[in-house]
Amino acid sequence: MTRLLVTLTAAFLSLAGKGADLPARPKITGIDHVRIYATSVDKSRSFYANVLGLPSTGGGCSGATRPCFPINWYQQIELEPVPAPAPQNWLAEIAFATDDVARMHRYLLAHGLAAGTISKDGSGPPHFELRDPEGNPIAFVQRPPATADYKISLNQVSGRMLHAGFVVKNMAEENRFYRDILGFRLYWHGGFKDDGVDWYEIQVPDGDNWIEYMLNIQASADRKELGVQNHFSLGVKDAGAAADQLRRHGLPTFDGPEIGRDGKNSLDAYDPDGTRVEVMEFTPAQKPCCHPYQASHPSP
Repeated sequence: MTRLLVTLTAAFLSLAGKGADLPARPKITGIDHVRIYATSVDKSRSFYANVLGLPSTGGGCSGATRPCFPINWYQQIELEPVPAPAPQNWLAEIAFATDDVARMHRYLLAHGLAAGTISKDGSGPPHFELRDPEGNPIAFVQRPPATADYKISLNQVSGRMLHAGFVVKNMAEENRFYRDILGFRLYWHGGFKDDGVDWYEIQVPDGDNWIEYMLNIQASADRKELGVQNHFSLGVKDAGAAADQLRRHGLPTFDGPEIGRDGKNSLDAYDPDGTRVEVMEFTPAQKPCCHPYQASHPSP
């Protein structure tokens, strides 16, 4: 990990002032998928298919090698059996959509980053993997333009993924990667107290999805706490209506809905392994604490 941080910092410093010699960054338009570790794929499949109401075929999931649940034509949730020993972060991967995966690969290599080989899973889209400065697994995916074979069902709790969040220990190092190299921009930040920063949200440069740094988490945090912090979010027009739908789908208890410090009404459900699924309204219901929003809100 230390070697990765040193490499990233050295690469950034050595390339400063040489922007004209670097390839241009292609677009990063949103979150393509999140992959979740599962102790029992069957139990997790039941949660994502029956409780969240997501199908297991169609959309971008065609040809996937892992159990996969389309949220819409261009976003999905994937499952993967948890390895041994189990990792702290059960978000196995956060993948970003790009319009040119080959150029993104060249761009990252030119910045001295260890991007993996571009490959395909069967008939799936081209993609490559790497790790951010703190070792979080991420990927870039280019889905070819095609006629959508997928229509959002009324059975789905949500038809749009909004963000993914994960524990961050060194915000400056992460920002050198996500903001300085990849071009992410500030969406919102705030904390439990008005003068604190416990959540730092940055949007992709060419869309309205975002990632959320979960800050100030104790190193001794247990698996349950880490399942709360390392999470992803689905967007809805009405969190109250989403709560009613979850109850009809057989989930009697969850946290919320309630308005958070960000001013948005949301609820928290948990998959069988305790990974948090935040179901959040697209726009704030009231003014946020701490700081105003700095970028446009997503829309349904």
